[in-house]
Amino acid sequence: MNSRKTASLVSLAAATSLALTACGSTDEEEPVEAAPAADVVRMDDAWVKAAEEGMSAAFGELANSGDEDVTVVSVTTPASTVLELHETVENEAGAMVMREVEGGFVVPASGSLSLEPGGDHIMLMDLTGPLTAGEDVSFTLTFSDDSTYEFSAPVKDYSGANESYEDGHSEGDEEMGH
Repeated sequence: MNSRKTASLVSLAAATSLALTACGSTDEEEPVEAAPAADVVRMDDAWVKAAEEGMSAAFGELANSGDEDVTVVSVTTPASTVLELHETVENEAGAMVMREVEGGFVVPASGSLSLEPGGDHIMLMDLTGPLTAGEDVSFTLTFSDDSTYEFSAPVKDYSGANESYEDGHSEGDEEMGH
């Protein structure tokens, strides 16, 4: 092989290598994977309505410090065997009724979701024992990305939050009809 051909092949190889290296690096930043929902959500001012038996509800402010919306899909607590994420809406007759939220609670990016009497709340429908004012109740939220977040909420006396269910039952009914 003559030196001119060799120099051309070496130059071609170097140019090809440089071109391939350039293809692998761009000025665009690589996409950053979102943090697990449990790392960007917190529960502020949580509390649970005192109840002797049957049903109760948990309230507070879910805050999301992340750049993406997160969805709470379920909740557990040792205080109840049946829990639902509820909203309070107006039915066809104009009455305010509670119903389970399809798809869970969405907590907006860099925002919050209020859980309050007469609005969105965590419904505890089969209490395992009395919830007495002054006690603390632990909860575990599960998000759509399967991450979990634990928080504790004090039990408080509260005479409100006696909404009716969409099926006509009220919170004070012994048989829930669910």
